[in-house]
Amino acid sequence: MFKTINKKIFAILLLAGLSGVIAGMPYMADMADMLAVAGTAPIAKSAVPLPWLVAVVLVQNGFLLAVVILLGMRLSSKVGLRMPLLQAWTEGRGTPSPVGLRAGLLAGAILGAVLVAVDALCFFPHLPAPMQSLFRVPLWKRLLAGVLYGGLTEELLMRLFLLPLLVWFAGRWWKQADGMPAPGAFRTAIGLVALLFALAHLPATAAVVPLTPMLVLRALVLNGLAGVVFGFLYWRRGLEAAMLGHMAAHGVLQIPGSWLLNHMS
Repeated sequence: MFKTINKKIFAILLLAGLSGVIAGMPYMADMADMLAVAGTAPIAKSAVPLPWLVAVVLVQNGFLLAVVILLGMRLSSKVGLRMPLLQAWTEGRGTPSPVGLRAGLLAGAILGAVLVAVDALCFFPHLPAPMQSLFRVPLWKRLLAGVLYGGLTEELLMRLFLLPLLVWFAGRWWKQADGMPAPGAFRTAIGLVALLFALAHLPATAAVVPLTPMLVLRALVLNGLAGVVFGFLYWRRGLEAAMLGHMAAHGVLQIPGSWLLNHMS
């Protein structure tokens, strides 16, 4: 299978995914410290020296990401999902139109504004105090985790791998005359991946406070809506647009959004 994979794209995506893992570490460290102070940390703080801990995390995540990227690239090519910028650059076909990238940035910025408004109006005033305190983690740590871990690593896991896997599976029965998956297979897969994307955020919430119906609903609404937007961006504009959309959404959420929510608490 590796012979049919564009090795340059694989290397770029693997480096991007690992960069996201590293970028998320400062935020996770702050979150672990907050849980320890509150007495709700699920495990004792590691006595392993930091360089060794980082190395272990990178090796574990590197192996996982390598498998995910290989399978994701293979499945994406089978169902017609694209990476137009990376494909054009690595195959020497010049620079593609930036329309898809602009669409990703615009969609992500609009999405971020919508999520802030929905959270401010419906959920944030009712959040438990420990959840609200997460918005006070230093901005640079939240930006690194949201923009790079979210925009790179999460998109590799959810959109590059999981989305084409479900499209491919549904497309075995739900297909067009040319044998490619029908639009309905893409829409259904986008919705299912968005649901899984939302549910995947619940364990981190449960580590901070006990889950309540309101917290579950908040995760489903905010992260589910984001997952739908990112999924459609990948389908219609390419993986790079989905990544940029995710980054732009977090830029809005973490800068003006967090400022607004902090002033509401």
